[in-house]
Amino acid sequence: MVRPIVMQFSKQFRVAGKQFKLKRIDPDFHSAHESEDSARQETAQSLERLGALQYLMYAENRRSLLVCLQAMDAGGKDGTIRHVMGAMNPQGCRVAAFKTPSAEEAAHDFLWREHRAIGGKGTITVFNRSHYEDVLTTRVHGLISKADCLRRFEEINAFEKMLVENGTHILKFFLHISREEQLARFKARLADSAKQWKISENDYRERELWDDYMHAYEKFRACSTRHAPWYVIPANHKWFRNLAVSQILVEKLESLNMKLPRPTVDLSLIKRRYHRAKIEARRRG
Repeated sequence: MVRPIVMQFSKQFRVAGKQFKLKRIDPDFHSAHESEDSARQETAQSLERLGALQYLMYAENRRSLLVCLQAMDAGGKDGTIRHVMGAMNPQGCRVAAFKTPSAEEAAHDFLWREHRAIGGKGTITVFNRSHYEDVLTTRVHGLISKADCLRRFEEINAFEKMLVENGTHILKFFLHISREEQLARFKARLADSAKQWKISENDYRERELWDDYMHAYEKFRACSTRHAPWYVIPANHKWFRNLAVSQILVEKLESLNMKLPRPTVDLSLIKRRYHRAKIEARRRG
């Protein structure tokens, strides 16, 4: 078993207090590491531990984890899923992506589609975008009023509290990139034929509303609770983003003190059967 890692980012990047401002978080921050190479060993250790802890959650089958990822376009949600969640066994991990609601989804309350996408006990579910889109894009584009937004914040808090009380732990990450970094990533997409399919005119339209989006993201502080905290992760450096997210995940899973379940069979009997089968195999061999 890999030894636990000493943590630091959960307190540093947690959203707390009514006066929280995104401008206080430098998206270019990369802690003590100066490069991806210098962080490589620490990241590998964190990912290995994450895989071991996910195995414990799957085997224990008593609780689950919900991870919400939010970011501006090109903010790194897909990359985080690939590089961090890729350390987990797909058998116990699921990813749900939320786009414009379908006709069926729009006919229900705004939390309906997210609730039904959360995995059962033993599962880690990752939301690529989440229920927070309904207090983000809707608010930026004036589709809901300020009063409706505040009411939805209350409903989200009640929803998340209900999940936690029923054994689903929650971590929420906003992957914070700068406006300049987003444009650099748009340029990289244009130059890479393997990524050009991701290009959308809407990305550039939404970019014009950058300040409105930052203001709306700051309002998420209303839903950063003790049981379902928000973390703002500096994400200009993809390698640091992966390190920080993986370490916060590991810290949370470590805190659950999970244990492997006891065998449900008589091991002494199984051992005797194994030895008899081994002797029989030798005779036939």
